[in-house]
Amino acid sequence: MIDVNGIRLHIAEQGSGPLVVLLHGFPESWHSWHHQFGPLADAGFRVVAPDQRGYGRSDHPEDVGAYTIFHLVGDVVGLIRALGEEKAFVVGHDWGAPVAWHTALLRPDMVRAVAGLSVPPPFRGAHPPLETMDKRFDGRFYWNYFNRPGVADAEFARDTRTTLRKFFYGASGSARPSGALMQPLIEPGQGWLDSMVDPDVLPDWFTEDDLDALTESFSGGFTGPLNWYRNLDRNWELTAPWQGAAVTRPALYIYGDRDLVPAFPGTPELIEKLPDLMPSLWRKPIKLTGCGHWTQQERPNEVNAALIEFLEAHV
Repeated sequence: MIDVNGIRLHIAEQGSGPLVVLLHGFPESWHSWHHQFGPLADAGFRVVAPDQRGYGRSDHPEDVGAYTIFHLVGDVVGLIRALGEEKAFVVGHDWGAPVAWHTALLRPDMVRAVAGLSVPPPFRGAHPPLETMDKRFDGRFYWNYFNRPGVADAEFARDTRTTLRKFFYGASGSARPSGALMQPLIEPGQGWLDSMVDPDVLPDWFTEDDLDALTESFSGGFTGPLNWYRNLDRNWELTAPWQGAAVTRPALYIYGDRDLVPAFPGTPELIEKLPDLMPSLWRKPIKLTGCGHWTQQERPNEVNAALIEFLEAHV
């Protein structure tokens, strides 16, 4: 447990050497990086993965406004300092990726290099994201559903284990060929889980032990994690001074070709343009064939090899 930025964060740690901070996404925990600890530590790095604020054994502030991108970046900056370091490699997946990208954008002096999995680097849009999605999909997009106070919180907490099993299967590479892929739109009068398949058998990369660990980490509910989504428009307002700015630190982007996020309208075009938009990008984006959303868990060997090569090139 580490005191950081006015809260306490639970961390997992292994190895010694240059610091690598691994940031999980939704709905996950530090455990989502369990395949990375050994290989990165063996390669000579000090690996630290926190339960981010609102998750697992870390503090869960009650105020919705305590989950802005500034708070999340502040946690990373505070963690680096609390661990006795001045700089670190920062790697994020899903929601952890925007936190990693923004840490590099806002505090480049503290970031040796940055890597994002699934979610590409941020380029601030012309309009608030929740407002944009509300108009585009008539309030049916999952971001807008998550912003209804207490609604998704109650739905997901009703049976935590089933919720997580559906999430992890539905967004995985295993779901796309079977026609069970998670859909981002929620029909009126339904919850998000209603349209998701509950698999009889978990994918090979996601064991019952993994599900046990994840279920335990959500014993405190889903409100803290959902509060990240409830700050999307506020984040858009707060980051106005960085309109048009790009990450300048050495950067790596990895994604799966069966991931919903990179496939969202407009995102494939952004990924194609990334080498031009971000001169700091190290090589071209790495696309993993057959991989869904849970990048470092579905394809640990390929992700580990890419990360180690990238980290070693920027020590």
